[in-house]
Amino acid sequence: MSARTLTVACVQHACGTDAQANFATSAAGVRQAAAAGAQLILLQELHQSVYFCQVEDPALCDLAEPIPGPGSERLGALALELDVVIVGSLFERRLAGVYHNTAVVLERDGTLAGRYRKMHIPDDPGYFEKFYFTPGDGPFAPIDTSLGRLGVLVCWDQWYPEAARLMALAGADLLLYPTAIGWDPTDPPDEQARQREAWITVQRSHAIANGLPLLTCNRVGVERMPGGPPAGSAFWGNSFIAGPQGEILAQAPGDGPAVLSVTLDLTHAEQVRRMWPFLRDRRIDAYQDLSRRVRD
Repeated sequence: MSARTLTVACVQHACGTDAQANFATSAAGVRQAAAAGAQLILLQELHQSVYFCQVEDPALCDLAEPIPGPGSERLGALALELDVVIVGSLFERRLAGVYHNTAVVLERDGTLAGRYRKMHIPDDPGYFEKFYFTPGDGPFAPIDTSLGRLGVLVCWDQWYPEAARLMALAGADLLLYPTAIGWDPTDPPDEQARQREAWITVQRSHAIANGLPLLTCNRVGVERMPGGPPAGSAFWGNSFIAGPQGEILAQAPGDGPAVLSVTLDLTHAEQVRRMWPFLRDRRIDAYQDLSRRVRD
């Protein structure tokens, strides 16, 4: 089996209220990654703005934009200039009153290869996403690009093994998760550590269970919104790239910006699946109850 390699990268940084400054920071990270040889570059969730879901304010829906639109066009121009594939994350205005948390994939020629609208929408203190985002209408389908089939999911999706499995069954070559996750700064350090380690562990398990490389890109820094939690949210960074056995190949710090870059051997995933044939041994005849909310 001849090796097929792909150099991938994640761009982790803090965000502020100036959208142009946020894009400039993302673009600088993309340029740094491309200069280091990256062909596929993943940005963090909602990288154009602060994480506005700390509050419920209808006026913040003005941040949404159509796709194609200004945000996707800027990313497309950058992808064309650098001859890379970029996975970005935008607040999409589908029509009046219908908005989505949407990942976009820009091809090397600058065109929009596809989009994925976040399916699992949280509603927790400081993360009031259901107020803003309509759940995507699916399906869990990889996006075809010149570099392979990308299983793109978004943040809260990363806690659901079903989403990763369906992407794998549809032929994804790797899993990608733009993310915005943090803790309450007033939580004790041991609780913060448990949350972070749970987040890392569950995603490594998706890589293992599906025999696929995985990229997750989180934001970093403390963000506060007027009317939101007084302490704000402390985004814990720790973006990472894992191999098909869950091995962490690169990991960012929790307290600062980073550009991660790894060269993956995509043929290794098939070798792992031959050794651990989880997909072969699935008992699809016995899983009917997975389509039920609970089993009474």
